[in-house]
Amino acid sequence: MGSPQSNHGRRTQTGAHRLSRGDNQTGRPRRRSTPSRVILSMPASTLQFAMKQLILNADDFGLTRGVNQGIIRAHREGILTSATLMATAPAFEEACALARANPDLGVGCHLVLVGGKSVLPSEEIPSLADENGRLPDSLVAFGVKVSLGQIRTSEIEREVRAQIEKIRAAGIEPSHLDTHKHTHAHPVVMNVIGRVARDSGIKRVRKPIERLMDSWNGAGLSKQLAAAAAVRVVAMEFEAISRKYGLRAPDHFLGLALTGQLGPTALRRMIEKLPEGSTEIMLHPGVCDEDLARTGSRLQQERQLELDGLIDPDVRRTVEKEGIQLLGYCGLN
Repeated sequence: MGSPQSNHGRRTQTGAHRLSRGDNQTGRPRRRSTPSRVILSMPASTLQFAMKQLILNADDFGLTRGVNQGIIRAHREGILTSATLMATAPAFEEACALARANPDLGVGCHLVLVGGKSVLPSEEIPSLADENGRLPDSLVAFGVKVSLGQIRTSEIEREVRAQIEKIRAAGIEPSHLDTHKHTHAHPVVMNVIGRVARDSGIKRVRKPIERLMDSWNGAGLSKQLAAAAAVRVVAMEFEAISRKYGLRAPDHFLGLALTGQLGPTALRRMIEKLPEGSTEIMLHPGVCDEDLARTGSRLQQERQLELDGLIDPDVRRTVEKEGIQLLGYCGLN
């Protein structure tokens, strides 16, 4: 795919997702699209007071060309409404071109503080990145170092600002912020994110706090289920920090406990049980290929499974049957 073109200007986001095919892939400017058929099929009175709103967000946009292809296919052929872009990822330039060519796809920043490379030179953030610009590999080690003050918050802030600025320089206006491996669940990091978001004019953030009763499939304990339970410990502090900086988030969050498991059946069941209010479901669609294997990501074939869920006709019909409004982060009230 082509690299970003300077003559497109900054890409803006629409709030609602369109399910129809035939979108322009050329990168040329095009009209603002109509709302999705899910919305249009609802009576006006129902639409005005829709009780269930759903954001389906794909993480890791830019990780590989195959991940990019999966995300765009999930949006164009399926029900994906949003994605978050990694400023430091190998296929970042292609992802930006695809984002500009598909303006109905909401695109936020997937801020990377672990498991990747920094945007800034390592000498500018020596407590955060090593001499090769590598960020910490271990989420646990990162959390411990942040808690002990061994990673300077000023360096985290500089790197976060640099990642947002790189995305904006590519012509993408971020719809919201989230973080790779949910590092912003740590209160120190969340305070940094809140401060940068306020200064940057970004008003929405992922709230990675999941009610386990909404997502657990009863299949036993897992690492991701334990992670979801651990994040709940900081729920009150996370919400207090969000209020402090005027950040908005969906009412509910799903997908952490079942990361990589949301194929057609699991996704359909999750949507059938969707709580009232607004919900984000986190997914990782993509094409499993050699590039993905080289990244070392633990999600390989699981990405294809979640892509299958997003484009499955029965899942789409479930959204329609339940009268759910699909939207991106820009559509949040």
